[in-house]
Amino acid sequence: MGSFDPENYSHSDIYKLMVGAIVPRPIALVSTVDENGIRNLAPFSYFTAVCSSPPTLLFCPAVRASTQGRKDTLRNVLSTEEFVVNVVSWDIASQMNVTSAEVAFEVDEFELSGLTPVASAVVRAPRVAESPIQMECKLRNVVTISEQVGGASIVIGEIIRFHVREGLMNEFKIDPDKFNAIGRMGGPTYIRTLDRFEMERPKLRN
Repeated sequence: MGSFDPENYSHSDIYKLMVGAIVPRPIALVSTVDENGIRNLAPFSYFTAVCSSPPTLLFCPAVRASTQGRKDTLRNVLSTEEFVVNVVSWDIASQMNVTSAEVAFEVDEFELSGLTPVASAVVRAPRVAESPIQMECKLRNVVTISEQVGGASIVIGEIIRFHVREGLMNEFKIDPDKFNAIGRMGGPTYIRTLDRFEMERPKLRN
């Protein structure tokens, strides 16, 4: 088995190693607006739940070599302190991919991708109508790990409103067949969540 000290390799090599090893990753399609109401929509696969009381999640905008600064999403979150996480299903995979393009700040990724903005109940940022699960969030905290290329910030948000497509949920349990979520692997590879198995958690024996 090979061992690798990250200090001896470029951040791009370590990135490839991490995104190939930490899989599959769910995808947060994050919608935000700036102070002037300009919309932004971008996908993040460094995304997960934190806890359920209060309901909290996180995603991580990275510093890219091409921009060498904060992503539009992070700037908007810092200025408005709110955002929406739209979970990505198979039905909107190609549109999500369009929003990953690096474009000028003023470009509206809703228009670019053909996804439909719909007003949120609490926050100013719109939701993605085609997403089967949408979560309106208020910013709790931003932890900056590094501002150098390859670094990132952890954006922690409290979910203040859930929106779930009709028929997708029963007694607060999401039907995975109807959800048809996708995940990110390394590079351009994604997965569909169709091949599943179940294991009951072991019970302690006295």
